[in-house]
Amino acid sequence: MTDIKRLETGTRMSQAVIANGFVFLAGQVGEPGTSVTDQTTAILSQIDALLAQAGTDKTRIVSAQIWMADMADFAEMNAVWDAWVPQGHAPARATGESALATPDYKVEIIVTAVL
Repeated sequence: MTDIKRLETGTRMSQAVIANGFVFLAGQVGEPGTSVTDQTTAILSQIDALLAQAGTDKTRIVSAQIWMADMADFAEMNAVWDAWVPQGHAPARATGESALATPDYKVEIIVTAVL
């Protein structure tokens, strides 16, 4: 049987779940109402912290899903993302447009990493 470890668990969800050598992060969002740049920066910082808590880092991310409230902000988000991803360690990635939990959220990022 596989051990499952949950990090920052609440009533509805955990911020991260570790199972079978993988770390699955919940969707991370930034401060509502701030710019795409600020939200993306905050999200990536949260991802760094959760991955560190799980015992891994961004060089071990294998997959990323990015949801944007408006694809017109794609280049702005990518500028922050591209500066954050270590050269040679870009994960498989998909980006789509979707209504997020509140109109004040502009970006949500979900990643999966290996230990």
